[in-house]
Amino acid sequence: MRVVPSLAFLTAVVAGSSMAQAADLLFSQEPIQASSGWIVTVKGNLRVGPSYPGSDEFSFIGYPSLSVRRAGTVERFSAPDDGLSFSFLEESAFRIGVVGRFVGGRYLQDNRELFGLEKIDWAVEPGVFVEYWPLEFLRARAEIRRGFGGHEGFVADFGLDAVQRFGAFTVSIGPRLALGDSEFTRTYFGVTPVEAALNGQVTPYRPSGGITSVGATGAISYDWSQQWSTTAFVTYKRLVGDAADSPIVKSFGSENQWGFGLTASYSFSYAP
Repeated sequence: MRVVPSLAFLTAVVAGSSMAQAADLLFSQEPIQASSGWIVTVKGNLRVGPSYPGSDEFSFIGYPSLSVRRAGTVERFSAPDDGLSFSFLEESAFRIGVVGRFVGGRYLQDNRELFGLEKIDWAVEPGVFVEYWPLEFLRARAEIRRGFGGHEGFVADFGLDAVQRFGAFTVSIGPRLALGDSEFTRTYFGVTPVEAALNGQVTPYRPSGGITSVGATGAISYDWSQQWSTTAFVTYKRLVGDAADSPIVKSFGSENQWGFGLTASYSFSYAP
């Protein structure tokens, strides 16, 4: 397993506060008092997932994140596998806005069996999202993004979440569907004749675009107070189509892509 440098940064930030202060904040039951301004939520995220698309080995990644909403508004549900998003049109049951994701690279140190295959740098994927609540407990979300850096293709993610609250607990679960164009699939799952000759374990392969995976995501959150909450989650993707048929996946990867994570959130009011 490979520890990403940002994990060390997150650990240093957390260690910087005293245990006594953390305990006071954690178990404080005082509500967030704000009639104007903003509610800021700071998160520390720890995730475990495949080292690269199609990998059967895992990597850790830790990173901070931030979200902001207007004071007096209810915090909207967000699934742990949502991209980082900002809405510019928001109704009671409908949202549309911009979204972004980060995709890690594929390097020889991830797996020595990758010898001869071209290195893939990390990529960012900006795009747009649409979210709709057809029922009070049911959310549908779609993201369409374009890669820059490691890959230059278009990808889309579709999800449906059943969300239910039980006291301080919030439970969510739902199916997922992912698509990628030929530029995306050839980057992560294709093999050129030169790569095949150098590697010796895989044959040349030129995949087409289409559905790349199906799966599900489940999460459970607990509100310790108005300020503090924690979330644990698990994700599962089953590679399908041309992605699953890739010799990279067949020879030294896996069609089953599991992910796990834990998030701690702290919210506070801010009035400029």
